[in-house]
Amino acid sequence: MATNLVMDRKLVAILAADVVGYSALMERDENGTYARLKAHHIELFEPKIKKHHGRVFKLMGDGLLAEFASVVDAVECAVVVQLEMATRNSGVMQEERIDLRIGVNLGDVIIDGKDRHGDGVNIAHRLQSLAEPGGIVISGTVYDHVRNKLDAGLEFLGEQRVKNIVEPVRVYAVGSTPAVAKTAPMAAIAKPSVAVLPFTNIGGDPEQEYFSDGITEDIITDLSKVSALFVAARNTAFTLKGKAVDIVQAARKLNVEFLVEGAVRRVGNRIRITAQLIDGKTGGHVWAERYDRDFGDIFALQDDIARNVVTALRVRLLPEELRTITTRSTTNPDAYQLYLLGRHYAQQHSTRSSEIALRFGQRALKIDPNYARAWALVALCQASLNHAGSLEESGLFAAETALSLDPTLAEAHAVKGGVLCRLGRSDEAIAAHEESVRLEPDSFDTRQYFGFTLFFLGRDEGAIQNFERAAQLVESDYVSLSFAAQSYEKLGRHQEANAAARRALERIEKQIALRPDHAHAVGHGAALLAYLGEKERAKEWASRVLIMESEDPKSHYNVACALARLKDPAQALDLLESCIPKMSPEFINWVQQDTDLIALHSHPRFKALIERGKARQLAGQAGKPC
Repeated sequence: MATNLVMDRKLVAILAADVVGYSALMERDENGTYARLKAHHIELFEPKIKKHHGRVFKLMGDGLLAEFASVVDAVECAVVVQLEMATRNSGVMQEERIDLRIGVNLGDVIIDGKDRHGDGVNIAHRLQSLAEPGGIVISGTVYDHVRNKLDAGLEFLGEQRVKNIVEPVRVYAVGSTPAVAKTAPMAAIAKPSVAVLPFTNIGGDPEQEYFSDGITEDIITDLSKVSALFVAARNTAFTLKGKAVDIVQAARKLNVEFLVEGAVRRVGNRIRITAQLIDGKTGGHVWAERYDRDFGDIFALQDDIARNVVTALRVRLLPEELRTITTRSTTNPDAYQLYLLGRHYAQQHSTRSSEIALRFGQRALKIDPNYARAWALVALCQASLNHAGSLEESGLFAAETALSLDPTLAEAHAVKGGVLCRLGRSDEAIAAHEESVRLEPDSFDTRQYFGFTLFFLGRDEGAIQNFERAAQLVESDYVSLSFAAQSYEKLGRHQEANAAARRALERIEKQIALRPDHAHAVGHGAALLAYLGEKERAKEWASRVLIMESEDPKSHYNVACALARLKDPAQALDLLESCIPKMSPEFINWVQQDTDLIALHSHPRFKALIERGKARQLAGQAGKPC
């Protein structure tokens, strides 16, 4: 006999929060982690939720669920909690920090006594897993209610499919980037926020641009070590490079209270740097200084700028932070200059520029063999050239050497992760990437490298998150969006795949307008045009690449991808059979993952190509140097 159960339901806002890396924290210090989390719950979570008219209805070891009658109250509570957590974490050692992810959803729930069930709860729980550490993610239903009522930016992250929910969910991040503690309204930020604008090269020599950029990046790095400051990421600040800047508008765009700007003039062995700290609300100068020094004083000069900014902002510089700022990876200015030159070339992402960057890095190491950042640069270049089949060394030894000298180098962990993945050591690779992102969550390189590894391993959800984040960090980056499109495609999310491909193509078109001979961009663009069905334009672009780069295997591979999409298997296979043997043996694994080549998978020539590549890979593994 059937029994009809009538279940009570209501529409509520659900806030779901969990602790990032809870298992690792408990494994490292179970008693300390439990005590800190309990203190946060008693002193922060419960009072703030109650103050915003909410109620905790479920506690888990690593998080909680709360309901609110008002969706605005729920989101405002989430913002306040994350801001307070950022303040509480200031000065706390990384291994003791408790960072939260928060998701908020508005939906129908089933009432079961004091508990709540149903999709309204499930979606909130899934959303928090999409947030960055320290960040808040909300659903489209929440966005519709708060978009004109919340004093914080809301950024659309696309429609996301979440586990056990049939329809995709519109997802938004609170703040201009997912980490709300870094992007909350200026009035609410608990500590001073500052962005360092790219210093202007006024020496008259455009070849010295690498030097002014290097100075800027190192000042950003120095200030980022001060726990009492929030410093905008390098990639965020560099979006204003070369643009006429209104200070007040720039501060608003970057969501900071203060800006550091300056200029660099280098003539021979003399350096003149002007720097000023400016109030982003009024445009008035808080501090300004002109330095006229010998090049040999470059490190002391950078220390002075960082300390003067900190002093002007009246924040406390802890003794250990001062030691960190004044402890350089090298004390040799000549090695430093070679490193800056190498980094400049490495950022151009071509085989030729990687070869030049490698030579500069190796020259820096001849001057200072213990220069950790130079070892990391060498590792990056070796890994890139090895992947292209131009070098035997994989970059692993250089990356591990860099980390033995400085375990905090995020770029070295990222490169190591990529190399380990290609060597088949996937668990170690993931661990290395996770450490790189922990150290520098807002680094373009760490995000993109992690995305490549996850894509290669078929972990497309994670790949998408990292590729999309990388594309947010660098407005000119088209590679991350190209691969994000492939990951969306593999997951059957075709609307999002098309949107990512369109965004990538727009960025490529801007690059080509600046540099018509940018073969790498044209090659990626050809494959994207073919995917989007613009066949004639794709063919024309593919032809251009073959004319511009008659020998480069990476360019030929990109053209082969376009031709495979264009249903030209014969020419695509001709190119693949020519270029793949010139690349690293491990590249054959990448070929098998590339969705551009799916149309070739059943072709006998493609199958034979894969078999030869696997045989070459096995033959090369024995005794191959790392």
